[in-house]
This record gives sequence, structure tokens and C-alpha cells, in this order.
Amino acid sequence: METLAERHSTREFKPRELSDSTLANLLWAANGINRPDGHRTAPSALNRQEIDIYVFTESGVWLYEPISNTLLPRAEGDHRSILCGGQDFVTQAPVTLLLVANGDRFQMSGERATLMMAADAGIVCENINLFCSSAGLSTVPRASMDTEAIKKLLSLPDSQIPMLNNPIGY
Repeated sequence: METLAERHSTREFKPRELSDSTLANLLWAANGINRPDGHRTAPSALNRQEIDIYVFTESGVWLYEPISNTLLPRAEGDHRSILCGGQDFVTQAPVTLLLVANGDRFQMSGERATLMMAADAGIVCENINLFCSSAGLSTVPRASMDTEAIKKLLSLPDSQIPMLNNPIGY
């Protein structure tokens, strides 16, 4: 109840970095594996587990791999500006998590599939919000971003859709 009472959106961030353990816990809470059968902390439509999480920092971009609970490098350098969507405060957050729906993994297409993938991204986003609230971190869920620049940077096919992002910090 305290976590829910404390949950709020924040658009101001201190320059303090997240520790590796805090980031690992955040990613696990967002969409990590919490059961021996491979199920996740976030439910997904038809158990497709199609939401991928990309971690943007000042030094690079990584893909979260839930099976090994590790980060896989995707791009070097600071690319947080493509997540701004006209809101510069995003570059002040030490970490921004980007949620991408992987349509290939979802194995359905059309409007209904897009709605289910959007709902799944929303569930992962809420896990992020609740973890941040419980851990004394600040965040705000956002849909503004340069999706074409993201797709180019990460070499995403059309079947992978950037859905939401959460800048995160203290």
C-alpha cells in the first residue's frame, strides 16, 4: 500500500548513477523470470513474452536478456536524445528504459495483436513504476520518442515496435 501511495511521475533527476545491483533489480522487476518454468514478473497476452527492454545510458544502449539476467551491448555512446520527443529532461535521467514489442514473438498481426502488445508494454511499464516507487527512484512513463531513429539505431525490423519509455533516476 505504501508503494502505491508513493507512486507518482517525476520529470526531474539528480545526476547520481544507479548502481549495477539497483539496475539489475529494476530490470528483473520490470520483466524478469520469477519462476522455474520461465514465466515473468509481468504477465503477457497468450504468454508470448514479447516485450524487450533496452537500457539507454550516457555510455551506450543494451538489450536486457531475462534468461541470464544480463545486458547485451547494442550501441556505444549517448543516444538518449532520440527518446526525448521534445522533452529534454529525458537526457538528465541516468537511465531510460525503452519497451519494444517484438511482433515476431507475438505470432499474430492486426489491430487486436497491436492492442495486446500495447497492454503488455503497459504492464511492464507499471512494474517499472512500482519498483521505482519502492526503491526511492524517480520515473515517468512516456510514449514520446523518435521511433524511426530508434529503429535505425537498433536495426529493428518493422515487426518490432517501440512502445513506451521510462527515464529513471534519483
